[in-house]
Amino acid sequence: MTAQVHVPSLFARVGTASALTFAVGTTMLAPGMVNEAEAAAHSTKALKVAASKKGSPYRWGATGPHRFDCSGLTLYSYKKAGKKLPRTAQQQYNKTRHITRSQRQRGDLVFFHSGSGVYHVGIYAGSGKIWHAPKTGTVVRLEKIWTSKVLYGRVR
Repeated sequence: MTAQVHVPSLFARVGTASALTFAVGTTMLAPGMVNEAEAAAHSTKALKVAASKKGSPYRWGATGPHRFDCSGLTLYSYKKAGKKLPRTAQQQYNKTRHITRSQRQRGDLVFFHSGSGVYHVGIYAGSGKIWHAPKTGTVVRLEKIWTSKVLYGRVR
């Protein structure tokens, strides 16, 4: 459902560029941006896809549909939800909107890091747990986040 709004004062001119930005509830919308409700719908679907892969074997470099590495699982899950992610955990971190621990929601990505590099990614399931493909010899599973050295990202 779209509403038509005709309020000339909503237009702002900055240099030679102009933009229309307006508030709907507490969500800010601008041309080309995804609103929070749409982002949440994609995240919820991606989380369900990841959970449906429970028990799938880990394989380095695999992107599904039957075997996964960590970033392959997130890439596959979000692709099925209608969103495109880059291939590696570091690239996925670089592509997401970075959020704080207190802002995290189910379906957000959880990135594990050491120093300045991201080495692992999973999908936040709520209650301090993630769906992920841990390592060789394991399977996709739900697991408690085991360290405080994590960063969070929201797929746009």
